[in-house]
Amino acid sequence: MITIRRSKDRGHADNGWLKSHHTFSFASYKDPDQMGFRSLRVINDDWVAPGRGFGAHAHRDMEILSYVLEGKLAHKDSMGHTEVLGPNEIQKMSAGSGVIHSEFNGSESEPVHFLQIWIEPATKGTPPAYQQIKFDPEEKQNRFKILASSKPGAGSVQINQDAEMAVTELSPGSEITHSLSPDRAAWLHVISGSVTVNGEPLSEGDSAAVQAEQKLQVVCSSPTSAEILLFDLA
Repeated sequence: MITIRRSKDRGHADNGWLKSHHTFSFASYKDPDQMGFRSLRVINDDWVAPGRGFGAHAHRDMEILSYVLEGKLAHKDSMGHTEVLGPNEIQKMSAGSGVIHSEFNGSESEPVHFLQIWIEPATKGTPPAYQQIKFDPEEKQNRFKILASSKPGAGSVQINQDAEMAVTELSPGSEITHSLSPDRAAWLHVISGSVTVNGEPLSEGDSAAVQAEQKLQVVCSSPTSAEILLFDLA
């Protein structure tokens, strides 16, 4: 079964310096039917103006992933990390027992466009942790590149949940498949371009909740490349 979540139906916020689309309920956007999917709780599609950002604020008991699409994202936290994140990098902050951080556009002249993803942890109160990994863009060309997983591995960050997040960039007409175990579900989010998922058409910003399917067949249907995120969830 595939349930489509269209881009136009997402929550939207425009604060001038911040423009955001919320796949699930977040901040002032509240929809009791869109509170997440299994352990996946937040997908925010954010544009932040040059030199602006989110001041110091606290989190706890959440796996927070950031994936930059364009520009630079500057990060600072109470664990002592001061980093800048760009495209083809994945950043993980396990908030655990509590952490304070800030996120700002790392440029004074160009906007930053990034996805912020929250995944509920398997256990609470763990020590906070941070990881940031850069990868070669070829690693996601017409194949899934694992960005986050519960298992430690080269090239991906480790999260405190039985979940996996992967990315692929498909060339026009190309096809990729993903098998699902009977007890697992998937969430697919289209970052750019258009695809079909088991024959269902999806465009930029659209998502699909997938349950009781053995296999996903994703075909790039746009004249240019299409980039997607895939979450494999317990």
